Amino acid sequence: MQKSTGKILASIFWDQEGILLIDYLPKGQIINTEYYSSLLVQLKDILKEKCHRKVTKGVLFLHDNAPAHRALATQKKLAYLGFQCLDHPPYSPNLAPLDYHLFPGLKKKFKGRHFSCYMEVIAASETWLDRQPS
Repeated sequence: MQKSTGKILASIFWDQEGILLIDYLPKGQIINTEYYSSLLVQLKDILKEKCHRKVTKGVLFLHDNAPAHRALATQKKLAYLGFQCLDHPPYSPNLAPLDYHLFPGLKKKFKGRHFSCYMEVIAASETWLDRQPS
C-alpha cells in the first residue's frame, strides 16, 4: 500500500470570461477569516488589473456558506472591497454552481490517477483548468 499525498484545497475565483485566481492552501494551514480575507484582497487587485474598464457597477459575489465565508470579519471585508454578496441557500438538494460547472470534469480527469507529490497535483490541476473554455 502507498501512502496518499493528502488532500489539496484550492480556492478558485472566476467570472464569465474564465479563471481569475487560484489559490492552493498550504499544507498544515486552515482557511480562516484572515486567510480568506487576504484572498479577497488579491481578487480585488486582479479585478482592478484585468477588468478595470469592465467593472463599473461593482462586483456581484457568490460563495457558499462555509464558516470563513459567513464570518462577520469576512462580511465587513467584502463590503469594504465593494463586493455585493448574493445569497446562497443554506442547504439545497440542488447542486452548487461549482459542483455543477467545474468540479465534475476535474474529478473525472483525476479518477484513478496517483500523484507522487503535492506539486504534481497542482501542475495537473492547472493544466486541466487552463484547457477549460471560458
